[in-house]
Amino acid sequence: MKSGQLASRAPAPGCATRTSGKMDKPLISHHLVDSDGSLAEAPSEVPKVGILGSGDFARSLATRLVGSGFSVVVGSRNPKRMAGLFPSAAQLTFQEEAVGSPEVIFVAMFREHYSTLCGLSDQLSGKILVDVSNPTEQEHLQHHESNAEYLASLFPTCAVVKAFNVISAWTLQSGPRDGNRQVPICSDQPEAKRTVLEMVRAMGFTPVDMGSLASAREVEAMPLRLFPGWKVPALLALGLFIFFYAYNFVRDVLEPYVQEGKNKFYKLPVIVVNTTLPCMAYVLLSLVYLPGVLAAALQLHRGTKYQRFPDWLDHWLQHRKQMGLLSFFCAALHAVYSLCLPLRRSHRYELVNLAIKQVLTNKSHIWNEEEVWRMEIYLSLGVLALGMLSLLAVTSLPSIANSLNWREFSFVQSTLGFVALVLSTLHTLTYGWTRAFEESRYKFFLPPTFTLTLLVPCVIILAKGLFLLPCVSRRLTKIRRGWEKDGSVRFTLPADHALAQKTSHV
Repeated sequence: MKSGQLASRAPAPGCATRTSGKMDKPLISHHLVDSDGSLAEAPSEVPKVGILGSGDFARSLATRLVGSGFSVVVGSRNPKRMAGLFPSAAQLTFQEEAVGSPEVIFVAMFREHYSTLCGLSDQLSGKILVDVSNPTEQEHLQHHESNAEYLASLFPTCAVVKAFNVISAWTLQSGPRDGNRQVPICSDQPEAKRTVLEMVRAMGFTPVDMGSLASAREVEAMPLRLFPGWKVPALLALGLFIFFYAYNFVRDVLEPYVQEGKNKFYKLPVIVVNTTLPCMAYVLLSLVYLPGVLAAALQLHRGTKYQRFPDWLDHWLQHRKQMGLLSFFCAALHAVYSLCLPLRRSHRYELVNLAIKQVLTNKSHIWNEEEVWRMEIYLSLGVLALGMLSLLAVTSLPSIANSLNWREFSFVQSTLGFVALVLSTLHTLTYGWTRAFEESRYKFFLPPTFTLTLLVPCVIILAKGLFLLPCVSRRLTKIRRGWEKDGSVRFTLPADHALAQKTSHV
C-alpha cells in the first residue's frame, strides 16, 4: 500500500457540497512553500505535475519526477510540517492550490481518503488523475470495484488512469535499474493514457498498456501476489524433502537402532540432511527435462503440433525455471554440507577409533585403490555438475538472459542443462558403484536412496538418445515445422527437396 495523507475522523463531505467553518481557515498564507520553508513560485518553463498526498510514496514520487525534469507541486493539509521532507525543487502548498495549474495529478492517498477530495471537484474537472494506490488483500476481496474505478465514480469529469501501483517507493528513489522496469497502465481515456505513458518513459520505466479501466482490478492484484509461479515448485520440493528425509531416517537411523541397538540419532541434523539434498537436486533437475520428453512423445503420437497439451503438462512446462533454480539451490547446499562433514565432532571420534583399531590390529598401511579412484571420480563429476547448474542459474537472471540471443539461451538451458543431467547421473552412479548389489545395503528390505533417484533421469537420457535417431529426429522436426499426419499440411524438409509441398483442406 502506498502511504498517503491522513484523513480527518469526521465524516467526509459529499462531492457536490463543501463544509465551511473555522477549521477550513489556513494556518499559513496560501502560497507555495519550498522545502526549506521559504515561499517560492513554481517555474512555468517545465511540465508541471501535481501530487495529492505527503506520505512515503508521494515523497519518492516527487523525487523521481523532479529528477526526470518535471516541475512538481505537492498538495498537503499541512505543507509547513511536510516541507523539509521533500526535495528542495518540489514545492508544497495546500491541496486547493496544488490542483490549480497541473494537468496531471497523482493521487497518492488511501482509498478511504478519496472522498475528502470531493470539495475539489470543480478544480479537478477535466484533469488527469493518476491513481497509484493498492488495496490490502482483505480490501481487494471486500470491494467489487477497483480503487481506480471508485475514484472515477467520485470524479466523473476527470480522466482517471491507473499506474505506478506496482512500483515501490524504494524503486522510485533509486531508479529502475535495481527494480522492475514495467509499469502497467490502464484507462478509459486514450489521450490521458498516452500522456501518462510518455511520463513513464520520461521517468525511465517501461509502460505496459493494460487496456481499459476495467483492468485496474487485475493491476491492483499484482502486488498482492506472493511468488505465484513458485507455489507448485516449492510444494514439490517440500514434498521431496519430507519423503527422502523420512526414507533416509528409516534406513540410516531407525534400522541400526532397532536391529543392533545403536544410537545414530546424531545423524539427523547433518548426515541425513546431506543425504536428502542431493536426492532433491537430482530429482528436481530430472523433472525439468521430463516434460519436454513427454511433449515430444505426445507430438510424435499425435502427428501434429497444433493440438494443445493437457493442462497439467502445460503448467509443468511453465514451472521448469523455478524447479531448475530449486535444484541448483539444493545442490549448492549439498556442497556446503559436504565440506562441513570433516568438521563434525563425531567424524573426529570415528577417525580416532579407526586409528586405534589399526594400531591394535598391527596394520601400518591401509589403502584401497578401488575406493580411492571411486571417490576421486565421484567428487570430480559432482564439481562439474554443480558448475553446470551454476551456469544455468546465472543465465536464468533477466539481466543475463536479455544479453543472450535465442540460440545462445537455448543452447545453455537445453544442451548444457542436459549435460548437467548426464554429469549428475554419472556422479550418482559413481557414488553407488557396486553398492546396489550388496545385500547389506538393503536395510529393512529398502534399496539404497540413490537407486530411487536414478529411475527418472535414466529414462530421460534413453528417450533423448532415442530422439536423436534419424528416423525419429526427422519426423519430430517435420512435425515442429508444421507437418501433420492427417494430411492437412504436408511438406518435406528443404534438405531433401528444393521446394516444399503443401496442401490444405481449407
